[in-house]
Amino acid sequence: MSEQRFKPLIEEKRWNIKWEKDLYKKWEEMGLFKFTFREDDPREIIAIDTPPPYASGKWHVGGAAHYAQIDMIARYFRMKGYNVLVPFYADRNGLPVEVQVEKTYGINPHEISKTPEGREEFLRLCRKFLDKAEEDIVKIWRMLGCSFDYWRNGTDSEEYRKITQATFIELYKKGLIYEAERPVNWCPRCKTTLADAELEHKEAEGYLYYIKFKVKETGEEVIVATTRPEMLRACKALVFHPEDDRYKHLNGLHAINPLYGHEMIITTYPEVDPEFGTGLVMVCSYGDQTDVKMFRDLGLKPTIIIDKDGRLTQVAGPLSGLKVEEARRKAAEILEEKGLLVKKEKIKHSVPVCWRCKTPIQIIHTKEWFLKQLDFKDEIRKIAKTIEFKPEMHRKKLLDWIDSVSSDWPISRDRYYATEVPVWRCRKCGSVLLPEPGKYYRPWKDEPPWDKCPVCGAPKEYLEGEKKVFDTWFDSSISVLYVTGYKRNDKLFRKAFKYTLRPQGQDIIRTWLYYSLLRVYQLTGKPAFKWVRITGMGLDEKGEAMHKSKGNVIDPEPYIEKYGADAFRYWAAASAKLGYDYRFSEQVIRTGFLFATKLWNIARFISMFQKPEKKPMLRPLDEATIAYFNNMLKEIDEAYSNLDVFEPITSIYQFIWNYFASHYIELVKSRAYNRENKYSREEQEAAWYTLHYILNRTLRALAPIMPFVTDALYTRLYGKTVHLEKFPEPEKEWLNKDYQLALLVQKINSAIWSYKKKNNIKFKEKLTKKIYLPIEAEKALKEIVDLHKLVNIEFHSGSPPANAEKIGEEVYIEK
Repeated sequence: MSEQRFKPLIEEKRWNIKWEKDLYKKWEEMGLFKFTFREDDPREIIAIDTPPPYASGKWHVGGAAHYAQIDMIARYFRMKGYNVLVPFYADRNGLPVEVQVEKTYGINPHEISKTPEGREEFLRLCRKFLDKAEEDIVKIWRMLGCSFDYWRNGTDSEEYRKITQATFIELYKKGLIYEAERPVNWCPRCKTTLADAELEHKEAEGYLYYIKFKVKETGEEVIVATTRPEMLRACKALVFHPEDDRYKHLNGLHAINPLYGHEMIITTYPEVDPEFGTGLVMVCSYGDQTDVKMFRDLGLKPTIIIDKDGRLTQVAGPLSGLKVEEARRKAAEILEEKGLLVKKEKIKHSVPVCWRCKTPIQIIHTKEWFLKQLDFKDEIRKIAKTIEFKPEMHRKKLLDWIDSVSSDWPISRDRYYATEVPVWRCRKCGSVLLPEPGKYYRPWKDEPPWDKCPVCGAPKEYLEGEKKVFDTWFDSSISVLYVTGYKRNDKLFRKAFKYTLRPQGQDIIRTWLYYSLLRVYQLTGKPAFKWVRITGMGLDEKGEAMHKSKGNVIDPEPYIEKYGADAFRYWAAASAKLGYDYRFSEQVIRTGFLFATKLWNIARFISMFQKPEKKPMLRPLDEATIAYFNNMLKEIDEAYSNLDVFEPITSIYQFIWNYFASHYIELVKSRAYNRENKYSREEQEAAWYTLHYILNRTLRALAPIMPFVTDALYTRLYGKTVHLEKFPEPEKEWLNKDYQLALLVQKINSAIWSYKKKNNIKFKEKLTKKIYLPIEAEKALKEIVDLHKLVNIEFHSGSPPANAEKIGEEVYIEK
């Protein structure tokens, strides 16, 4: 057989990250990932309810990684034969953008929005800010190669808002929405109601004040410990645990308020902690949610002393007009002057704050629209147990939150950049008027859709539009319905709503996930999702959450430009197991770049050899390698199907770098070239077949995670884009075959290389000493001899000769 000359089909000597832009442009021109719906399309639809991100600023590396992972899952399902609906649109409602505009322009939205013209101007500034922020976000996911279907209509679009309003009208007619005045969480800075799910808790230093109260009937003094002496005017009772013997004799008596002189009932309450303070607790309207519950349970009449600006009202007497913190200090001073403050102790306690501006919230009475949720706790709990959670451990967070819900959801807000509550009122008869669904209504600006009050016949000028807007989660909670064509395309909705996936962070389980399950169930009677995929938080290099205030926000763009999108996506997949927090690491990104380079080198080498048209008779090492690969492929296919990308990237990297490149290719190089005609043509082609078998399937299996380098190589080698190929199926014939030979040659190679290095023997130099190998290695004898230039080999099936020195696991050399 004459010597063959091999020329690589892949001409370029190394992977160039600049090609990524050209590839992405090509994909877009081909319309590779554009979702289309046809009734006759036999493929099942998987609808991914991609998180519409708040367009309030540029993504940090954690946000970019989260969306890259979502894209990986979408690409996998496409390759598995599904018609994947994975839109990208921005969440452009709610407080985040308003707060940004307030800071940027120094605007008070409540002042500017007192007139319709001023409100329009504020909304225009919000839209301007959102457009720029959205542009920055879209730029990042395009750089990352994400295959999202870009929808320009975000949550502030007329299309989305009219669906939100239609669901309000539907639920109102079902009796699930009502208007009421009741205690709500209130942010004095943002001047709006907040749902419990929108509160964060921060640890703050404060004092526990020990205050003297006099018992009216007996004249004795009792001591009460409180963190909020400024609430004394609103204090209506003192309570203690029913089993607390210290106070049983006071049950049913009355205490005199030490600052304001009014009488307060002393009674029992089973949820009081006898160990806190003195075991006697003030019940005020309202210090916290516990107070709200106790007022309700004890039938007390509240006195609200904090206004919407966070100041105490006139009924607070000497404290009126003061902000809460100032009033607290003033109350303590007055009590001390009167000899009523026994002592104060420094403490650390948890304070509820606004999720956006971090201002401590107050509980006030105000009129809002509420959605019933207490009546649905059992149903939502059942639904939560039917959904597949990935990973399972995060299901408990949802169930715990459902259990903790203690009041209906206040869905209206005194803000501006959000979907308007579609309601008019008749000033003459007081009727609440709802328009027909299907249009987008702005009652603060639009003419009422009636010529006169449909209830009492009052003229049109008596009809006044609602000025409130919806809580942003009232919009976001129907995102899966928006994605699947609800109220717009019934045929699409029936098919797309069958397999729905919600990928999201663990930080919004109690908001976006819970509210979605509640709203979708109320509207459809069905679970919102088949799968829920929960990711951890993206952290900086030190493992700390990234915040602008900390100065540790890491911009992804410089790293994508330096190492390429595939390298960044490698880090996004390899940085943590699904559901756990993940740290940023430039080193892991660099590893991703080196892996792409390694793949290029491997593929360029393999491109020298033609892929055989028919499968030749394989040598044992070829069979072991293919079996090893298929067993690995089975595991990563299962991992992908369980929405995990950590296991696939880890396993593929391990197999390709640590076995295929380092061992198999080195062992078969001589056979692939066959320059000395040691091997038959069939044995040579067996090497070619195996090399292409592994590479072809590896590129397809890796394509969801590293789409650029895999497509560039697949196109050059196999003449078509990898993204229109099927995901490689593990072949049953190989799954049951023994691949121990592949693992064994790894040990042998490592041992001999280590020995040569230790003894300053060149790797290509002959080894004349006798080598003792396990008998099982005889199947790869020719490859091992070729690679290591062994002269003398003896096989053993048990203990080697006594004169042998161990140089590795199961590998010995004569002394």
